[in-house]
Amino acid sequence: MSTGTIIAIVVIVLIVLAILAFVMPRMRARAEERKLDKRRGRAAEGHRELAEHRSERARMAEAQAQRERAEAELHESRAQMHEQGLADDELEDAPEPGRFDRDGETERTREGERTQQ
Repeated sequence: MSTGTIIAIVVIVLIVLAILAFVMPRMRARAEERKLDKRRGRAAEGHRELAEHRSERARMAEAQAQRERAEAELHESRAQMHEQGLADDELEDAPEPGRFDRDGETERTREGERTQQ
């Protein structure tokens, strides 16, 4: 082989090595960026699912509260009717005062559970 051929081969090898040294870090950086984008997407999807679940729970709680308010308004209107003497025929079906006291109801339930054990 002649000296010129050897020099040409060495120059070509050096050029290929320089290209690889320049391209490889960029390829790695792009691969890392793709992995990071995937992880970001999964994290965002997880947060969105959680937000959707919580929003649905909040909607259900709001609907329940609205039903409770409607029932309270109904009972209040019935109480006004009883006070005015317009619903005397429903006196037998009227709830007793203190019957729906939740603290007392909870205590009675706990006491009942203790006696059963």
